[in-house]
Amino acid sequence: MASSQCCDNPPALNPAGGEGKVVDSFGGLKAYVAGSEDAKAAVVLVADVFGTCSPPPLKIADKVALSGYFVVVPDFFQGDPFTPDNAERPIYEWLKSHTPEKGFEDAKPVIAALKEKGISAIGAAGYCWGAKVVVELAKAHDIQAAVLLHPSFVAVDDIKEVKCPISILGAEIDKMSPPELVKQFELVLSANSGVAHFVKIFPGVSHGWSVRYSLDDAAAVKSAEEALADMIDWFNKNLK
Repeated sequence: MASSQCCDNPPALNPAGGEGKVVDSFGGLKAYVAGSEDAKAAVVLVADVFGTCSPPPLKIADKVALSGYFVVVPDFFQGDPFTPDNAERPIYEWLKSHTPEKGFEDAKPVIAALKEKGISAIGAAGYCWGAKVVVELAKAHDIQAAVLLHPSFVAVDDIKEVKCPISILGAEIDKMSPPELVKQFELVLSANSGVAHFVKIFPGVSHGWSVRYSLDDAAAVKSAEEALADMIDWFNKNLK
């Protein structure tokens, strides 16, 4: 079951929060897209339970696009993100309709649509709930690089099956993926010489820090920007 920490610090919703555009269907899902249509590499961002109707994932997409990527942020929840103020539908009920496994199945046509555009170098980054979707893509080798940020629902057995370069960015204060678990992930990856990896635990931050933080908190902003820089660096090393 998801920890309440998974839903802490919900973002302000604003579907017009980025500089890209919303398309009605990309691989069958409504999506926010940013970057050049002629880019040779693409990145799929898989949001946390709060979905795409919040500025953080859209702003992140814009910044990743500036590094030369075509970026897609699919609405895997199809207009039904988790809403913490809905007491009649707590997170464990909401998850029954939105499993990461379903997200993985819905992601396959998105990857196919990118390949149809002639893009063969595809990376994916997942936040919280989205990390499980991305690790499934990495296990299936549907992508060429993966980044997991404060992952939820990811197990050691998942990491054992990863088939592409993977970066895992964890938080020091995280009930979903505590540092002890992230270190286990690193041990598994270190034993697999065929998979390049980068693992980092950010000190003093909590689950969700890379997308849910106050702009008035200088330390929080710095940690989130550092995570974004690490993510872009990983894609640059493995997709270009």
